[in-house]
Amino acid sequence: MKTHLIILTFALASVPTLFAQADRQPDQQANPHWQHQLQLSTTTFTNGEELPLIMVLGSNECTYISGGGDESPELSWTNAPWGTRSFVVTMFDTTAAFTHWGMYNIPPTTTGLPLDAGVANSTYGQQVFNDFYYGAEYDGPCPPNNLTPYVHNYVVTVFALDTTLNLTSNPPNFPANAETLYRAMSDHVLQKASVHGYFTTVN
Repeated sequence: MKTHLIILTFALASVPTLFAQADRQPDQQANPHWQHQLQLSTTTFTNGEELPLIMVLGSNECTYISGGGDESPELSWTNAPWGTRSFVVTMFDTTAAFTHWGMYNIPPTTTGLPLDAGVANSTYGQQVFNDFYYGAEYDGPCPPNNLTPYVHNYVVTVFALDTTLNLTSNPPNFPANAETLYRAMSDHVLQKASVHGYFTTVN
């Protein structure tokens, strides 16, 4: 069980436009070949609707929310492009410019992740430190309950890459952070697909 004190930071990191726009889906009307685009789905929540408590940060760290499970969502994807060498999965709060999850070097034969794949020392892929800096793992939403905007938008994205990543950090052998991941993958994205949901502390 995590016992770290939550530190909410809203400093806007220099996140590349590629990831700030990760919630944009392929336009099925404008693109007649949309069937060949990478497609992402989840059974954990409905795309565009409120995230369930199972995904929200646990009450030890998010004291004003009870019942949070802090589990990463189940994900399934299809139509991986030719040349895919690995997948990356991220969850990004576009409202606060805050990364909650980054898993990389997911094998190219993978077609999804089960619920709670983002635990520490996951066997599904390597992970970077999220912006909470609790560890290299998934940590769910915990938007501040006294700051506007009260509704935060969370985008889960799978990226198909033409390479595997060898991330380094300082000091050596210390897990890389989300910005390191974004920079390393920025020139290697073949396709991406996203689903998104929102969470708010206001009833």
